[in-house]
Amino acid sequence: MLDLSLKRTLDAVCMGRAGLDLYANELNTDFSDVKQFNKHVGGSPANIAVGMSKLGARVGFIGKISDDVVGHYVKDYLASEKVDVSGISLDATGTRTSLALTEMRADNCAVVIYRNNAADLALVKEDVDADYVASARMLIVSGTALSASPSRDAVFAAIDVATANNNLVVLDLDYRAYTWGSLDEAANVYQRAAKAAHLLIGNQEEYEVMGVPAGADLQTTAKACLQGETKTVLIKAGELGSHVFRDNGEHFTQGRFDVDVVKPFGAGDAYAAGICAGLAHDLSIEQCVERGAAAAAIVVAGYSCSSASPDKETLEKFMAQNTALKIT
Repeated sequence: MLDLSLKRTLDAVCMGRAGLDLYANELNTDFSDVKQFNKHVGGSPANIAVGMSKLGARVGFIGKISDDVVGHYVKDYLASEKVDVSGISLDATGTRTSLALTEMRADNCAVVIYRNNAADLALVKEDVDADYVASARMLIVSGTALSASPSRDAVFAAIDVATANNNLVVLDLDYRAYTWGSLDEAANVYQRAAKAAHLLIGNQEEYEVMGVPAGADLQTTAKACLQGETKTVLIKAGELGSHVFRDNGEHFTQGRFDVDVVKPFGAGDAYAAGICAGLAHDLSIEQCVERGAAAAAIVVAGYSCSSASPDKETLEKFMAQNTALKIT
């Protein structure tokens, strides 16, 4: 890991999509029978930003949203959660802030995401303030922001600035097939971004998209990804917890915390938020990953993603009262 002791205005800048989520109000109900929805802000980078802010990190955001009531709601919500929104651009050309509609059930939960002419993918290099990126100790990038240009070019420009300023670069693979032109394109772009990132977060399927052989064991996956600047690889495994590999040969596993699951989504974002907030507070990687696992459990037991993210007191109380399951 890089030295995070450098004094900066922000602990992290998150980059990528922020959108509107409409969650079904009725639990365990087919979408056709749902009568009401609850409005929240979503999108992986936005969820990570809010999660980190709630845990006491100083967080900024770079992204583009539509200049309409939806976009303004998203921006206002992030600001209300003490996320610095000065890096957010408004677009009035007809692009639209992403929209997600969901059921609320623990298993087989339907989620539909509308990303036609998505505003976040219209981000251009000129929207990225180099001084703003340099002001943070970490740059946290969502893989979805790499799926198309001009957003892709803006992300690589931000990564170049972060690298030049000795910032930690975190890449959350966040692969969503419908946003990419082809698997080959995704593999090539992910490989380029991953080699510039110091910490990678993804599941086995996402690493396979990046080019790891299908069916590879965990060690093979990690070895393939510990290239370039990459020092730490986190492999999420759902109910089987997560696995952490480092370039110095260290490897450990983190079990999940057992909770009554309300919905399956949001766990990965909370996991990343807990880890990155821990890094911002100079905790060990083991402590960071444990906090990430606990935050993920709290969120899947809640009725939203960003709004369900725990603050520091809630997280520490949960960890004091619960023990992660052992991975064998």
